[in-house]
Amino acid sequence: MLLHGGFWRAQYDLSLGAPLARDLAGRGYAVWNLEYRRVGNGGGWPGTFIDVAAGIDHLAALRVDTSRLVAIGHSAGGHLAVWAAGRQRLQPGEPGAAPVVHVAGVVSQAGVLDLVTAARTGVGRTAVVDLLGAAASAEPQRWRVADPMAHLPIPAPVVCVHAPDDQDVPIAQSRAYVAAATAAGGTSRLIVASGDHYTLIDPRSPDWLIVVDVLAELAGG
Repeated sequence: MLLHGGFWRAQYDLSLGAPLARDLAGRGYAVWNLEYRRVGNGGGWPGTFIDVAAGIDHLAALRVDTSRLVAIGHSAGGHLAVWAAGRQRLQPGEPGAAPVVHVAGVVSQAGVLDLVTAARTGVGRTAVVDLLGAAASAEPQRWRVADPMAHLPIPAPVVCVHAPDDQDVPIAQSRAYVAAATAAGGTSRLIVASGDHYTLIDPRSPDWLIVVDVLAELAGG
């Protein structure tokens, strides 16, 4: 399953994941390039989260094996992929709770994984606050639901692939998540890429081949 980035904003859509979907399909994978409402077209809180959860659960109605579902997400999509893998830790009634289909592994490509720090340090400028519709001090519960750092540990392994030269999402986001996840007893590691924020979604790039290799590992192929 692919989840595109774009800081959860409406102008960025699933076309960002189309080249990756074609590449993976050519390698024999069944690929779900999942779209979701974004800030500016009905998304944000809670629509974006509801859409991602519903899109994953819809796989149960299709003729695909969901037992080895791996979520690959770039940037904001990395956030959503890791969040989706921890949905079973949500409380009844919270957006995305009670998953029907479980994520077996995650590849986070330069993911925004620590929402509180991202908002404080201006990652994506106002993107995180725009996603959640309020500051953390005003709506702490929705921030808790949305932030992967609040749901550790999760049962799925999370591999973060991130470049030190990333000028959009600092590698500190991945380092913080991996440290917190492993300290909580989860399975997570960081692979340092050689390019930048966008080489991770370029099928011609060596950084994309890192993702392909990790996918094979997580999917058991």
